[in-house]
Amino acid sequence: MINSLALLSLAALLLVIILSCVTRLNVGFLAIALAWVVALIAGINPNQVIAGFPSNLFLTLVGVTFLFTQAEVNGSLERVAAKVTRLAGGNAAWVVVLFFIFAAVLSTAGAGSLPTVALAAPLAMGAASRAGISPLLMAIMVCNGANAGNLSPISPIGVIVSQSLTQLGLAQYDWQMYSNHLLAHIVISAIVMIALGGWSTWRTRVKSEGATQLDWNWQHTLTLATITILMAAVLIFKIPVGLGAFAAGAILTIARAAPEATVISKMPWGVILMVSGMSVLIAMLERTGGLDLFSAAIARFSTSTTVTGVVAFVCGIVSAYSSTSGVVLPAFLPMAPKLAAQVGGGDVLAILSSISLGSHLVDVSPLSTIGAMCIAASGAEVDRHKLFRQLMIWGLSMSLVGALASLILFGGNLL
Repeated sequence: MINSLALLSLAALLLVIILSCVTRLNVGFLAIALAWVVALIAGINPNQVIAGFPSNLFLTLVGVTFLFTQAEVNGSLERVAAKVTRLAGGNAAWVVVLFFIFAAVLSTAGAGSLPTVALAAPLAMGAASRAGISPLLMAIMVCNGANAGNLSPISPIGVIVSQSLTQLGLAQYDWQMYSNHLLAHIVISAIVMIALGGWSTWRTRVKSEGATQLDWNWQHTLTLATITILMAAVLIFKIPVGLGAFAAGAILTIARAAPEATVISKMPWGVILMVSGMSVLIAMLERTGGLDLFSAAIARFSTSTTVTGVVAFVCGIVSAYSSTSGVVLPAFLPMAPKLAAQVGGGDVLAILSSISLGSHLVDVSPLSTIGAMCIAASGAEVDRHKLFRQLMIWGLSMSLVGALASLILFGGNLL
């Protein structure tokens, strides 16, 4: 017999997911409210709802985004992007590859996909126009590059994944999740280069046009040095990335490396609140048994060999219309161990990797922020309506590609 409280909490989660797909409502607020309603009906002390608030995750996200928003506001990241762009000359295909690498490195360094695409898209789409490169190809490669590094434990989404793994007792999978995600994007992007670029792209020569020269001052040097030291401290001395980011951000604030009021206003508070609210509701699902019910529903359509493809497809469909970081990852990552047990021996790391890959690949769609940024950054000579349709078709088709790739790469234990 199905536990009525489990069913109620699962219904609350499904309502949040549906509303996140069909409205622009920040479902973090709704998730907290529904968690409290479920607690009232279940007779659970409200303090237990409050205890579900992910204070560690919240502080880490605020610290990391505070630091990198300073680097964005004072122009440090823009200057790094401009220097990379000046290397984009000669072979047209290398122009595309260079932007993929740049996006992956910047995202891995902690910027995450949104700031990375915001910086790279105008430069990349402009370079594509000058070199006669397909705007569709360039948009896909920039977005894939940014997403490839998005699970770095020092990037905002990597923080979400890392905290989820820690709560599940799977902290040892941090870097394996990142490397699986990165390598899968590299494999898929290589296929994209062949399919959309073709060998002719490698034979096309373009003029090397440097990016606009930008002044470099002490604020930019201090910002990049501080970020570099933080990265080294996290990797070598294993300091908590969130607290380290607060310390680094405090140094930049005291030095007036960026205007504090502007930085705070530009931080992605909506996403932070959405992730935190979803975590409160997921904690309630865990308490009432709703998470077991959710994973059992997916397990009903899966086996130990097909579960990676099934979960990647489901995450891709939801992510196409919802938020990857705010909804999909907080909702699906916690059920991976239960799903592995319910299908009779699935690989937990493979399922976790499939969730991240399936939800990220569809983000090239113009329904996502990074896909929309590439369309907005395309030149006047580009048919934006056509590019919109192409990216829409491409993004939605990635739910199937993500499922197939997860079956082959993770289900087959290739990565």
